[in-house]
Amino acid sequence: MNKILKNGLGLLILGVVAYNSVYFKKLDEVKKGNGKNTLDAKVYANSFYQDKILKNVDKSIEINELTNKLKTNPEETFKQYAHSLGIGNIRYFLVKATGKVTKINENTIDIEVDGKPYSVATEFIFGNAVRDASGIITMTTFENTMDFNNVSSELNEIIRNKVVPDLKKKATLGSQISLIGAIELNQKHLKLNEIEVIPVFLSDK
Repeated sequence: MNKILKNGLGLLILGVVAYNSVYFKKLDEVKKGNGKNTLDAKVYANSFYQDKILKNVDKSIEINELTNKLKTNPEETFKQYAHSLGIGNIRYFLVKATGKVTKINENTIDIEVDGKPYSVATEFIFGNAVRDASGIITMTTFENTMDFNNVSSELNEIIRNKVVPDLKKKATLGSQISLIGAIELNQKHLKLNEIEVIPVFLSDK
């Protein structure tokens, strides 16, 4: 009898221990726990695009004005209008342009702004131009470089999925389009005849 009682008590204790050792969490909670301190880059990028970039498009400079300034006084122009969060010669500008569509290519749309030709990217949207051109984002906002770079990728996705399709609809041969865009230039090896604009926002002007 004592043996049976001991065995029963042992099973009861084992059951209590097992019950308290095994528990379940919702999948979202597990993900949140595993991704502690990890930024939701998609949510952040959408908010940053709507609340920061679009509300600061008035900081853009007219593209022909920029190129003229770069020809006459490149050093001062880079200091005044360029933005970058890294070292090196690559700098970004936020520009505005209203031009006539002269050619529709596979990966770009060519426009002419008061006689000066530029290309607008419609396919290869990558890099940090969209993120950095406005000069209103800083690395200190983020806990790590991975989050910072993920936000850049998500901003590029917004351009690919929302801005470029609208641009392609509006851009017919001979039509006029107005946009705010980001450009990347190398201040040491400046090539003003090869400027490609990444569209950031289409305006109605």
